[in-house]
Amino acid sequence: MYGFVAGITSGFFGAGGGLLLIPFFSKILKLDAKTARATAITIVLFLVLSSSFFYFKNGAINWNIAIFCAIGGCIGSFIGSKILKNTSSNFLNLIFIIFLIYSGIKML
Repeated sequence: MYGFVAGITSGFFGAGGGLLLIPFFSKILKLDAKTARATAITIVLFLVLSSSFFYFKNGAINWNIAIFCAIGGCIGSFIGSKILKNTSSNFLNLIFIIFLIYSGIKML
């Protein structure tokens, strides 16, 4: 059920699956912070692939921007995953909370 909600959120907003899954994995399933994030990222891959298929069918993708950002995203995700390995769970949770608060404020 939670994956379903994350999928709707991801498809509708273009992001958000991980923002829902990480707290769920951490608080409800009691996964440690690193495992919760790694598991969420893996699930988000499938959410993004399925949403992208439908956006592609509707001609809604700007390929120039998508490819340019994907290259930077691949490099950034590689670096982020290396940093994650050496980061404490408490620090990860703090950074995640700050990111959510900052994102919420920017949306207002």
